[in-house]
Amino acid sequence: MSSDVYFINFRASFKENLFKKLDRLLDAAGISDVVKQRRLVAVKLHFGETGNNAFIRPIFLREIVCKIKALGGAPFLTDANTLYAGTRCDSVHHTITAIQNGFAYSVVDAPIIIADGLRGRNHTGVRIDQKHVQTAYIGSEIINADALIAVAHFKGHEFSGFGGSLKNVGMGCASRAGKLVQHSGVSPKVKPKKCIGCGDCVHHCSWGAISLVEETARIDPEKCIGCGECILICPQSAIQVKHGKSLPDFMEKIVEYSLAVLKNKQGKALFLNFVNNVSPACDCWPASDAPIVRDIGILASTDPVAIDQASADLVNREPALADSCLKTGRAAGDDKFKALYPRVDWELQLAYAERIGLGKRAYNLTQI
Repeated sequence: MSSDVYFINFRASFKENLFKKLDRLLDAAGISDVVKQRRLVAVKLHFGETGNNAFIRPIFLREIVCKIKALGGAPFLTDANTLYAGTRCDSVHHTITAIQNGFAYSVVDAPIIIADGLRGRNHTGVRIDQKHVQTAYIGSEIINADALIAVAHFKGHEFSGFGGSLKNVGMGCASRAGKLVQHSGVSPKVKPKKCIGCGDCVHHCSWGAISLVEETARIDPEKCIGCGECILICPQSAIQVKHGKSLPDFMEKIVEYSLAVLKNKQGKALFLNFVNNVSPACDCWPASDAPIVRDIGILASTDPVAIDQASADLVNREPALADSCLKTGRAAGDDKFKALYPRVDWELQLAYAERIGLGKRAYNLTQI
């Protein structure tokens, strides 16, 4: 058996603009089965860190919001606060960042409700009894919502190879406590020869886990929570992922958290992947590198595993763009995510998600 994944490219004309195509995509994917009269609908997305420009354009969210309202639902835009120190680490700054990035009510016609409260502590425990996670801590407003429309920007990711629907739901809906559980075990390491002792990582670490010893950064494993933000902030790339068993565990935890999020959303969840501006790293970065492939299209499905598999396949079928950061894996058919992060086996998350019953990797791709 295969799951249905629907797809539109970015071609448009005066007869049918891209927003009308998106409307047809939502119909084909079954949004009317997910959104019913008076249902409170959580539209889960990533608002983008300040300085990032690869996140999904707010005008696309407005079209999704309009569709939900036309079906009688009451939509709200949502995300959970970040674990690392940044511009989205509490609801006040998170909401300000979202508005500054264009997700104002006047643009998207829906309110912003941060799922895990003012300081990321408003969560609901969901019992799942899986390999790594027995009880998952999910932002309460995600659990309280009647339905979920998960809208993901598909891109590369330094810990999971790529970030799509599973990452958007599993990591993105977790409270700060839930994010801490998922990141624990992924500890970074310092390359002493690269470190210049600038101290940026010391000042940025909100957990006080980094200090300078003889002008070289040192990470205290007892204090480090493994959020990986120091990896992103280091101007010399002197702090790197400590690869090994921890990364497979990290991906499996994301999948298990996805299972927890969707536990009370049977038949009430729809997933969209925007495969454009395919940046090499997460939208949590305060900057966006050039995309690795051309803008491909938008996918929709009720299966989060199938839509991520289809999105990865579409990206890998493309030749790399001339000015991207890719040095290898540039030909059509090459694994772009393996080229970006050679030690990350991104397929592991999909295989594990299929194994625990989240969906199927086999899919039927229908172009709308």
